[in-house]
Amino acid sequence: MVSALRLPSLTSLLYPNLVRRYPAALRRRHSIRPLLASGFSAQSAASSPPDTVDRVDNQKSRVQDRVNSDQVITPRSQDFNAWYLDVIANAELADYGPVRGTMVIRPYGYAIWEAIQEYLNVKFKETGHSNMYFPQFIPYSFIEKEASHVEGFSPELALVTIGGGKELEEKLVVRPTSETIVNHMFTQWIHSYRDLPLMINQWANVTRWEMRTKPFVRTLEFLWQEGHTAHATLEEAEKEALQMIDVYTKFAYEQAAIPVIAGRKSKVETFAGATKTYTIEAMMGDRKALQAGTSHNLGQNFSRAFGTQFTDEIGQRQHVWQTSWAISTRFVGGIIMAHGDDAGLMLPPKVAPIQVVIVPIWKKEDDKTGVLNAASSVMEVLKTAGLKVKLDNSDQRTPGWKFNFWEMKGVPLRIEIGPRDVSSESVVISRRDVPGKQGKVFGISMDSSILVPYVKEKLDDIQSSLLQRAISFRDSNIVDVSSYEELKTAISSGKWARGPWSASDADELKVKEETGATIRCFPFEQPQGSKTCLLTGNPAEEVAIFAKSY
Repeated sequence: MVSALRLPSLTSLLYPNLVRRYPAALRRRHSIRPLLASGFSAQSAASSPPDTVDRVDNQKSRVQDRVNSDQVITPRSQDFNAWYLDVIANAELADYGPVRGTMVIRPYGYAIWEAIQEYLNVKFKETGHSNMYFPQFIPYSFIEKEASHVEGFSPELALVTIGGGKELEEKLVVRPTSETIVNHMFTQWIHSYRDLPLMINQWANVTRWEMRTKPFVRTLEFLWQEGHTAHATLEEAEKEALQMIDVYTKFAYEQAAIPVIAGRKSKVETFAGATKTYTIEAMMGDRKALQAGTSHNLGQNFSRAFGTQFTDEIGQRQHVWQTSWAISTRFVGGIIMAHGDDAGLMLPPKVAPIQVVIVPIWKKEDDKTGVLNAASSVMEVLKTAGLKVKLDNSDQRTPGWKFNFWEMKGVPLRIEIGPRDVSSESVVISRRDVPGKQGKVFGISMDSSILVPYVKEKLDDIQSSLLQRAISFRDSNIVDVSSYEELKTAISSGKWARGPWSASDADELKVKEETGATIRCFPFEQPQGSKTCLLTGNPAEEVAIFAKSY
């Protein structure tokens, strides 16, 4: 039997106000928003070259598809949370699980997670880490050994008290994180300085009994990787913690096109049981902050609690110095919220499950075979070049419906092939990130020597464009402040506030209580010159970033 130390009220889970307003929000199937703000319309069709009559007719049918659709994606500007839930449902990323607060990750959503895994797995191994796995059941006595750890996690623990029909002698914790069980095993594996450093990672699920949940962002169970390392010195542990937050930062910028701000957490926000926590903070489309990844210098807190020691080079017994670091499926939610628009998802090519979708267009049955053969040939050429390609050759839906559907699923590039394209041995290519005729190019040769480099170049352009767009959005919504009144004004307007800070933990909690904002981090990149704390007027060595967050 599983129980929780503190049960949330059922009505507080999964944004009940949204569930009441949109009861079918996460139960829709293949629904497309009418009149999407993607710029594709009869007007853009009319601006096409005169020799594309079949495509003009198709654009008209596409507008009709929108009008006929009776289900919508809520505009982001109208209701960001409702938009987010609509996108997750319509793009087939996830669905609600039968237990409140849980979710089922569907294949398309899991494919994004797999792209994250593939990149990070390589980086972990390049930095000397090995994958392994620890049990998800942890003796409760382990959690109790580190005082701040149990205090920090007690409200979120799920406990097993009955197994095999009998009450257990000791209740078991369903893994909220693994520092305790890792240390139990490290104590058995580490004996000498020759056993160090010990650096491992595991891909696993985690259970935390959250009070308020949101698919991908905060759920009772989620997927993550958690790295754990043991070192002979504090300096080595600190170097490791910084190295791993740098790995996460590069992933965010280079793969997810999210310009995170890396820095150190305040004491109040530091992980329970750590001496320092480093973080990457991402600005979402509603300007809230998302803690997208963390790396902790655990010092000797856990090694002292568990007696994890080694004999050093001069024969003295020493406690090891440790780190832990993690990134989770929360990052999938971050990608959705950072890049999506009213039409749905907008995925960076490097994490997109499908980079190119091919939509064949025909009106006459006599044209069908030639168009499909050409589309299949183009698909094979692109797949051979290492690209992730989908040919939508189903005939149950119109091309216009397919355009809307694949835009909503965030596919970076669309290739259209009609009878006239077959005759001219060319294709039409549309970018997801540039709506309307501005993002559409006609007459790209099907010749592999031309098509492949062109498609790869456009995918690189989209990746870069999404990052630059996110950087501009982030920078335009961070306000430099020098007083508490300026901070409150910035936060109340939905922006991030950046200002000098040297006040107390109590003052930090006061700011949170009065504004709803927390210190997201003390950024690694700090301005030069003398600083004065925005709250106390005392000298300050660092600026901090305040924001409301998920």
